[in-house]
Amino acid sequence: MSDRKAVEAKLRANNYKLTPQRIAIIEALVEHKGRFITAQEVLAQARKRHAGTDFSTVYRNLEIFEKVGLIHKTSIKGGAAVFELICDYSHHHHIICKGCGKTEIISGCPIEKLLESIEDTDFTLTDHKLELYGYCGRCGTKD
Repeated sequence: MSDRKAVEAKLRANNYKLTPQRIAIIEALVEHKGRFITAQEVLAQARKRHAGTDFSTVYRNLEIFEKVGLIHKTSIKGGAAVFELICDYSHHHHIICKGCGKTEIISGCPIEKLLESIEDTDFTLTDHKLELYGYCGRCGTKD
């Protein structure tokens, strides 16, 4: 789903218009495919394409994109929310660089083993997310 046309098609299918600001935000996310970026970084990139884009427009659109399943949202870089365009709809998890936000998909899921340990609890699991954090080769070890 990481190309612009596919993102636009999914938005149209969910009855969202393709405004110039929304297209600028989409292009910023597509350009940064494969790494998480902050809303502030999305804003800076979007303003290069459409100068009238403001922060509330970016954040509102990021919330829409998350709601319709176009982006992942998580927290790194000192707790700030960061976003990544979904590039693979199969079930997977991520390893994320705490320095630059680069992300890679981790195949497989360890949840089956964990499910055994919660069998006797009064919970029904509805969802999960596994994210591993560290530093890519370019950023090196920083902790």
